[in-house]
Amino acid sequence: MNEILMAFGLTVFAGMATGIGSVIAFTAKRTNYRFLSAATGFSAGVMLYVSFMEILPKSAAWLAGRYGETEGAWIAAASFFGGLIGMALVDALVPAADNPHETHSEAETAPLHDPAAPMPDFRPEVFRDGEKQEHRHAPKALLRTGVFTALAITIHNFPEGMATFLAALQDPALGVFIALAIALHNIPEGISVSVPIFYATGDRKKAFFYSFLSGLSEPLGAVIALLTMFVILGGGVFAVPAHVTGILFGGVAGVMVYISLDELLPTSRAYGKGHDSILGLMAGMALMAASLLLMR
Repeated sequence: MNEILMAFGLTVFAGMATGIGSVIAFTAKRTNYRFLSAATGFSAGVMLYVSFMEILPKSAAWLAGRYGETEGAWIAAASFFGGLIGMALVDALVPAADNPHETHSEAETAPLHDPAAPMPDFRPEVFRDGEKQEHRHAPKALLRTGVFTALAITIHNFPEGMATFLAALQDPALGVFIALAIALHNIPEGISVSVPIFYATGDRKKAFFYSFLSGLSEPLGAVIALLTMFVILGGGVFAVPAHVTGILFGGVAGVMVYISLDELLPTSRAYGKGHDSILGLMAGMALMAASLLLMR
């Protein structure tokens, strides 16, 4: 039971980081975008390194004990690509026009924490090249953007929560690093939800609520993973067969690689300048490598 509680606690910590992002948006006088770039790059480095150097090899080793080395490696690879495909299907459910990782300028974030700051231009329409176009900051458009951003993050957080929970359940030390990486990547997501909803409604509490709510889907994903394991294993969560663990770990590796390449690295590049993104990535990989070596 202690293992389950710890794994669930780590998943809750990771999910609630969207609320931290919202708090930063409403309290910080300036948003340190270069820090967000380095942090998301760091998260990508941790997740990519641990996926390829730790989780996937463990998956193949556990499966080899049941199916043999060659067949076990094939099943591990199939599980990995199953995780990738699963995340791609999740992406297909999210409206493509809404980017959950959109950056916001200092002019946009200033009124959130300073009521005296001038409001950005929210005219409903502008002219470009002689053609009338809808302004992207029109109140209705902003509300729609904020709501769909929250929805997109909520959908993505289900598999992220399952991945964090399953990894922490099998290897608590590994789960800590994965939870930290997911939490860092959830902070800019919290900002992305809060900004458009605040400008559309003028309500700080509502903006924070939507941001906080989007993070709750992560522990909900952990609950779904736990219930699924109870159903499949007949309640024997504490004695998961090695080959089942191998398949689950292969899928977790695929999920984390997809998140890193499709979400974290593009976000890091969008927020940063120069080599912030790659330096964060290298730091994440180096820390993960050192941690894994020290734990041996």
